[in-house]
Amino acid sequence: MIFKKFLPHPILTLALWIIWLLLNNTVAAGHVVLGLVLAIFIPWLTARFWPEKVCIKNPFTLLKFLGVVLWDILVANISVAKLILGKNDKLKPGFFSINLDINNPLGISLLANTISLTPGTVSCDLTPDRRQLLVHALHVEDIESTINDIKQRYEKPLMEVFTTC
Repeated sequence: MIFKKFLPHPILTLALWIIWLLLNNTVAAGHVVLGLVLAIFIPWLTARFWPEKVCIKNPFTLLKFLGVVLWDILVANISVAKLILGKNDKLKPGFFSINLDINNPLGISLLANTISLTPGTVSCDLTPDRRQLLVHALHVEDIESTINDIKQRYEKPLMEVFTTC
């Protein structure tokens, strides 16, 4: 009970600490301590703003998801570089809506952020009922195929990982 009081989101604490160390590119004692202090106090100070408790059902799927996202970011960077360095008449930008099956607010947020992190795509809007996500793509040849890729590569694993306790 005391543990939950001081570490309301232990996974977030760990993630913030690791991100701090990676961003500073050092494991010097001062950065380790400062990063840990920030990683503990930020979730503690913001705990009352979290409307619901988040449970991760399948952490292994989350790790696989992160690997897929990192790979997709790398591949998309190369693809976007080729597109913008080539002739602009080959570009087929477009908007499309994705009907969402995921209903967890954190899962929806991570899906929208994942789409925006991947070069060449950006999440633009979420309907008030949280059932459709509007996406813009720099280059999209087959909208249905792109939607299916997003649903299979991103939405499906997030649905497996996140649940509300």
